[in-house]
Amino acid sequence: MKKKLTTVEFRGTPEQEAKLLAVIAKYEGVDGKMMPVLQEAQDIYGYLPIEVQKIIAEKTGTPLEEIYGIATFYSQFKLNPNGVYSIAVCLGTACYVKGSQAIIEEISRQLGVEVGSTSPDGKYSLEATRCIGACGLAPVMTINGDVYGRMTKDQVAGILAKYR
Repeated sequence: MKKKLTTVEFRGTPEQEAKLLAVIAKYEGVDGKMMPVLQEAQDIYGYLPIEVQKIIAEKTGTPLEEIYGIATFYSQFKLNPNGVYSIAVCLGTACYVKGSQAIIEEISRQLGVEVGSTSPDGKYSLEATRCIGACGLAPVMTINGDVYGRMTKDQVAGILAKYR
């Protein structure tokens, strides 16, 4: 599943940019620098918006396409900020065979948020994840770290009502 950019407006600060430039300088001349640069950039901003990727490309001389490719290949990187309510549904094997795909589709439908994106108002983000280590509770979803196990599609509306 390819990650998508969302319409949430990027609002970086001069302080964040100064930190980013310091990170880039720290890894100048280091082989394999892109992973730690992207990891630290995400620590600074909370995600990797395209504006940040462009700065990294310009300052490191790395093509933007390569940076975007890394950011979309590795699941640790996020292209969208977390919403106030960060919702994740496990699509690992145990959860998937017990119906997690239907659950994530129902959440997306009810909130009007595509998987891998954040609502324009910043209230909800929805991610598909791999195994979170709660296979005995499959299918599982989390909202801001709260775990909901043995989920069914019919339970989605009641749980989401707590976060509206």
